[in-house]
Amino acid sequence: METLIIDLIERGGYLGIFMLMALENIIPPVPSEVIMGVGGLLVQRGSMEFWPLLLIGTLGTVAGNYCWYWLGDTYGYKRLEPLVDRWGRWLTIDWEHIAEAQLFFTRRGHWVVFFLRFSPFLRTIISLPAGLAHMPKMKFLLFTFAGSLIWNALLIKGGQWIGHWLEDSQHILAYIILGLIALTVIGYVWRLFTWTPRAEREED
Repeated sequence: METLIIDLIERGGYLGIFMLMALENIIPPVPSEVIMGVGGLLVQRGSMEFWPLLLIGTLGTVAGNYCWYWLGDTYGYKRLEPLVDRWGRWLTIDWEHIAEAQLFFTRRGHWVVFFLRFSPFLRTIISLPAGLAHMPKMKFLLFTFAGSLIWNALLIKGGQWIGHWLEDSQHILAYIILGLIALTVIGYVWRLFTWTPRAEREED
């Protein structure tokens, strides 16, 4: 039971890694730190190879981010704002967050897409403002790929290091993974229950 998550990711193989990394950028409670960290552990064990894991995991990251970019680029402000206001609770974002990210994107330029790949909280949300600003598609994909490649490489190496360090204490490793997932889910649930619609906030 303690190694269930590790076993599931191992059985899913590279395709499973791609799908999980894509979903991590669409559905909030799936942390990439766990996915690629476990991938690094499997590299340390010899079940996976570093370069295929890095490439496929990064392509999954790009695919997930492109979904948000595509929404912004295709639908624009007028059609997206009502959707975010209605479904923002489940996305754990408000339209104000997107407006602030859009302003930040406009002030800092396209390079924020690259640099925010290293931010646990802003790396996904910035893709939507990039689409709303109609950032050139190839430039968005290139910056997202480059930043994600570096970040995922660090996560894999971290997983390898932890796997080697705790090679004789697998139960501790399993508890670390479960703890990270639990913290992510708790944060998501807390956001769901504390989220207040914009209309109610404006009335106050």
